Amino acid sequence: MKRTLLTAALVSWGLASAVGAEAGRQAAEEAAIRKAVESYVAAFNRGDAKALAAMWSPAAVYTNPLSGEEVVGREAIEKQFAGIFAKGKSAKLEATTDSLQFISPSVAVEHGTAKVIRPDQAPEESKYTAVYVKRDAQWLLDRVTEEDVPVVASHYQQLKELEWMIGRWVDQDDDATVVTECNWTKNNNFMSRSFTIKVRDRIDMAGMQIIGWDPAAKQIRSWVFDSDGGFGQATWKKKGNRWYVQQSGVLSDGKKSSSVNVVTRLDDNTCTFQSVNRMVDGELLPNIEEIKVVKE
Repeated sequence: MKRTLLTAALVSWGLASAVGAEAGRQAAEEAAIRKAVESYVAAFNRGDAKALAAMWSPAAVYTNPLSGEEVVGREAIEKQFAGIFAKGKSAKLEATTDSLQFISPSVAVEHGTAKVIRPDQAPEESKYTAVYVKRDAQWLLDRVTEEDVPVVASHYQQLKELEWMIGRWVDQDDDATVVTECNWTKNNNFMSRSFTIKVRDRIDMAGMQIIGWDPAAKQIRSWVFDSDGGFGQATWKKKGNRWYVQQSGVLSDGKKSSSVNVVTRLDDNTCTFQSVNRMVDGELLPNIEEIKVVKE
């Protein structure tokens, strides 16, 4: 009985030792691949095509992510990178390893994120999958595939074409004055417009409009609320230098209204406003003819 227990203990100890040794070997191999990634980035940022090509296996296949062209073999890969560096010497590479998986003792797959940075340009980011093979105690690239990371424009970028509206605008004649003030909200995700309509010596109406980007509908929308209790919403579409604002709402007495407002940008300090197809409670109203508005 004692001999049986001793044998079992020796087997267990041997198995644990083997598992520990395998884990240690894999950790060392992973460190070697991560070191190879660092060396690759350094060679790219030096513009050293020869050193870069030496990190690929003799029969490796490199696919140019811009043209989709496949380049086979170290010599061809070196020529390909030499041409890339000649055209854009200032480009810099960043690479982050997201995961590593060992298919066999001599084959590993790396998933990562690459970013190419050029002066005065937005960074180009892609997800890549790199297959490594181990030859003569060195891990070499054998296949690399890349996929662009979709760039999601910020709400500010979607609204930037309306940035000229920021400021204080005035439309005035002998009887009435309309003043509109437009500002960015915090983080530039929305534009806030306040307006007052003064007829002779009294304020007839005031209100607020919020303009924002609807990421679900992928369009610019706005919401308006006036001091009489009315409210509405609208969608914005641009054609040339004109914005067509399709508006619908509810008046303070419950009647439904709709219109198409046309805002035409003449320059950074001048625009025109016109309202057509005006309906209230199913009744067609006269158009508001085009008027000129200036920024103070």
